[in-house]
Amino acid sequence: MTFSIVARSEDGDSWGVAVASKFLAVGAVVPAAVADVGALATQADANVAYKGLALSHLDDGATAPVALQRLLEEDPGRADRQVGIVDVDGGAASHTGEDCIPWAGGRTGDGYAVQGNCLTGPEVVEALETAWLASDPTAPLGQRLLDALSAADEAGGDKRGRQSAALLVVRDGAGYAGGDDVDVDLRVDDHPAPVPELARLLDLNTLYLTASTEEEKVPVDDAVRAELEAHATAAGHPDVATWVGTENYEMRVADDLTWVDRRILAVVRGG
Repeated sequence: MTFSIVARSEDGDSWGVAVASKFLAVGAVVPAAVADVGALATQADANVAYKGLALSHLDDGATAPVALQRLLEEDPGRADRQVGIVDVDGGAASHTGEDCIPWAGGRTGDGYAVQGNCLTGPEVVEALETAWLASDPTAPLGQRLLDALSAADEAGGDKRGRQSAALLVVRDGAGYAGGDDVDVDLRVDDHPAPVPELARLLDLNTLYLTASTEEEKVPVDDAVRAELEAHATAAGHPDVATWVGTENYEMRVADDLTWVDRRILAVVRGG
């Protein structure tokens, strides 16, 4: 009772899953991904064991179709399962069991698998695929996945209604301070409009957990430094560094204060 997209980025560096459902905390059940291995979504009568099994098969060198075949061969409940897989090279596979609640189905292409069950109709999966194919291949994978999920949600989504959504993206070394491969891991567990809420969270994730691009950096001269110091002091902090740490802006302000992100400067200026 869910719709999802599993995909690899155009540059082959990232893998991810976006999913939404009329189901509590869908992000706890459906998505799984490991950098330089692949990603998958397990749904309908979800077999959560598929996550570890599929990633193990992919890590051993299996392609997405082969990994899917192995999952289904070993599962007597395959008629009730739905799963999408994308492997390290962008190969894709999708399965919809014959007993999944209609409308149910999926599509695959180079680097992506889209699927859904208990949907308002085939237009939901069609919207997923169309939005994915129309998206900017150079954009961050998380944003592309979310845009595709939003298009499917607007096309009707789960015919029972809306409750939760999730976004998982992995890339080697992309985690906080480079400590793991998790680029984005966001969940909306129970909300009347989970996909728009997920979009809000992704914007915050970008602000707090993504490093500024060169285009976003504003050089800090004496005047800007004075602005930052005055703002930090007014907020009750002894210095700019303490304010930056307290507000979790470490990815958006240089340690030596040679530059500040334009979004942070806008906050300082009340924008």
